[in-house]
Amino acid sequence: MIRIVKIGGNVVDNPELLRSFVKDFAAMPGMKVLVHGGGVMASQMQKSMGMTPVMVEGRRVTDEDALKVVTMVYAGWCNKNITALLQSEGCNAIGLTGADGNAIRAMKRPPVFVESLGKDVDYGYVGDVKAESVNSAFIYSLMERGIVPVFNAINHDGEGNLLNTNADTIASSVACALAGYRYRDCRDVCSRCEECTHCSDDGRLTHETELIYCFEKDGVLYDKDDDSSVIPEIDRERFASLKAEGRVADGMIPKLANSFKAIDSGVGRVIIKHARNLLNDKGTVLR
Repeated sequence: MIRIVKIGGNVVDNPELLRSFVKDFAAMPGMKVLVHGGGVMASQMQKSMGMTPVMVEGRRVTDEDALKVVTMVYAGWCNKNITALLQSEGCNAIGLTGADGNAIRAMKRPPVFVESLGKDVDYGYVGDVKAESVNSAFIYSLMERGIVPVFNAINHDGEGNLLNTNADTIASSVACALAGYRYRDCRDVCSRCEECTHCSDDGRLTHETELIYCFEKDGVLYDKDDDSSVIPEIDRERFASLKAEGRVADGMIPKLANSFKAIDSGVGRVIIKHARNLLNDKGTVLR
């Protein structure tokens, strides 16, 4: 089993909850990747510097100054703090941006028409990531050596530019890439082909892949003001109706959209849950 776990900014910004999560994550067996946000802290930093954070449907509009702030926050304090906490729990983690090891490349997002606003929005230095732009061989080579990659939201375009990418999208793209990782891709990083048991006859890794989104709620809520209104399961049709009703909005929209994209790409299961429930089955399951 390969698990890709994403934690949101409200977890990263809560020292007690973060320590508890890190302890559980370190205890989770098998190969794993951690992806983290940090949007709460980034917004606080922007405000302290006289900037106004601009969010559109859960995604940050990132001009040049905002890019510098989010890079400092995501790739700096948040990433290294989490990595240090994991090391304290005996988890040999390495903190990375997408630029490190050419792990994840992104393409600068063109202006996008946003239906809720009725106009095109230029997101600035924001990147879009696809599974094919994830360096699966590099990530798998780290996990094979017992090293846990810890990614933040900063990626690169291969031309010397950093880009800010929604962390939910990164988690989904990494999960999709590892779900489709094939035998021929690992030859450059693995010399044990004849004795390897990780690959099936058609070259696909035999590991099941699971994507877990952890945040500060117990799952997707039918009523955002009622923490007990967790929806146990959601399929595409239910997602469309919840969105139309306004039950799902803001940051939950890209989270669910990325979840279904992951399922379409072969990820075995997607779960959205509270960070404190990492090691149990509570939460919302996406089918």
